[in-house]
Amino acid sequence: MIHLDELSFQRGLPEIHRECAASLYDEAFGRKFRVAVRSEKLRRFLLTRCFQRDYAFVAIAGDKLVGIAGFHTTIGSFTGGITYKELVSLLGIVAGSWAAVIFGFYDRTPEKGVLLMDGIAVHRDYRGGGIGGKLLEELVAYAEKNRYEKVRLDVIDTNPKAKKLYERVGFRSLGTQRYPYLQWLLGFGGSTTMELDVQTQNKKAAS
Repeated sequence: MIHLDELSFQRGLPEIHRECAASLYDEAFGRKFRVAVRSEKLRRFLLTRCFQRDYAFVAIAGDKLVGIAGFHTTIGSFTGGITYKELVSLLGIVAGSWAAVIFGFYDRTPEKGVLLMDGIAVHRDYRGGGIGGKLLEELVAYAEKNRYEKVRLDVIDTNPKAKKLYERVGFRSLGTQRYPYLQWLLGFGGSTTMELDVQTQNKKAAS
């Protein structure tokens, strides 16, 4: 297993790794993306084309992208290039409109002072080595440096491991939304909003 000190962590997705990032994101979140865009080829093409590279932290082993954490601010987001216009251009008016509705279900608008996480994806061969946790640390450090008050995310009810990771870092649950009537469509029936108070976390770390 590779050690964290053998990896490089940085803000910004290198252009050369766009396609690999699309593969990682599709592998991690493909189930929800699949509802919007059934074709794997089109999904990955869409992601490759629409990623906004500045809104991510990445983990790189040698010349290989092995992990990525996207985020969303009031200025932009990692997946912010997935617009209605882009979807209709790629899929046509009917399929594009359907995809826009589904993606709109996941869309969140960050408040001032709040940094939203888009999600963490780690290559299957590198899971279990702490890469996801380190990417999360990088994101929280970025939030602190840029004076964000909160880091917020949504975790689906079928991903308890992710929820435990966030709780270990200091995230707390704000509430759970349940929509069992959509489970047949989305593959999950609820999600929990979690939040980290950056300033409180800093005081704990300093004490």
